[in-house]
Amino acid sequence: MRRYYTRVCNFYYGKESKLLLIKKKTLPLNGNKEISFDHLEIISRKSIKKISLNNIKKLSRSLQKQVILDLKNITSKKKNFSNLNFKKLPNIMGVLNLTPDSFSDGGKFNKKNKGTKHAIDMLKAGAKLIDVGGESTRPGSKAVDVKLEWSRINKVLKLICKKIPVSLDTRKSEIMKKGIKLGIKIINDVSGLSYDQNTMEILKKYRTPFVIQHSQGLPEKMQNKPIYKNELLDIYDFFEAKIKTLRNFGIKHNNIILDPGIGFGKNLKHNMNLISNISIFHSLGFPILVGNSRKRFIKEIAKKNDTKSRIGGTISSSVYLMMQGVQILRIHDVNELIQGIKVFKELIKK
Repeated sequence: MRRYYTRVCNFYYGKESKLLLIKKKTLPLNGNKEISFDHLEIISRKSIKKISLNNIKKLSRSLQKQVILDLKNITSKKKNFSNLNFKKLPNIMGVLNLTPDSFSDGGKFNKKNKGTKHAIDMLKAGAKLIDVGGESTRPGSKAVDVKLEWSRINKVLKLICKKIPVSLDTRKSEIMKKGIKLGIKIINDVSGLSYDQNTMEILKKYRTPFVIQHSQGLPEKMQNKPIYKNELLDIYDFFEAKIKTLRNFGIKHNNIILDPGIGFGKNLKHNMNLISNISIFHSLGFPILVGNSRKRFIKEIAKKNDTKSRIGGTISSSVYLMMQGVQILRIHDVNELIQGIKVFKELIKK
């Protein structure tokens, strides 16, 4: 367990970022000149200290060493993979639930023609990946067997995998293997690779890129009073330990994405702390994915202003996450989100 954690903060964007980089007043986030920073938070489980980049040299020698190592991860360029372009943020992962019971769109696209059309529409709107799932993992949902899960997704996968970059949302190694053979680009396992003991063997054998998502408990009970000592740092430690386990297992490639798992074993306080401090995970050195679309935290904040699609809350939280350098957003309403981001980016040019 770490004693100190480095969270990058105080970001600049676009022309201002490029100008400050030329003057050497900021550092680029992930080697991207469009977004840079000039402050850090040095966080422990007892304190938070904000410092400018110029004051790193005033830290103790051991802490300086840790911060410099973290800065190497924070500023290093991320190599593109699986149709993702980390020079242009954010990359949108469109959601395609082929289930009868997902939390917001269950039964809407679980017919072959409807599912295929929706995947194509999201790609045309600007999604970089389509995340296909055949098992709901919403709070309170129960696991389905491999045969049923595969029957829900296989026809659509066979139709779209050769035309569309697909991410496969599954916890089961047998489904992963079948999907990889059809040509999927990424495995997105909401269990953090812990549900099926054969998962890591499949990922190692096929060298497939994957998402590590944090989740506390199984979907059936994960929202029953989730508890953390410090959700931000506990999840950071989870990722650090998981990466070490993967390396020891023989998975050496860096085509890995980290997802803190908004709504998966977290209450409103946990979710808000994770979103507002999301940039801490840049120091782990991997791209960050967040699934904020239509999530319950929007309802809990909006209260009487809640809507079924929660587009307002999704767009506002997405813009915030983008401004913290989050590389991938998992989104239901792809066209509307990209519309909002285009307008925002044009405004900050002025």
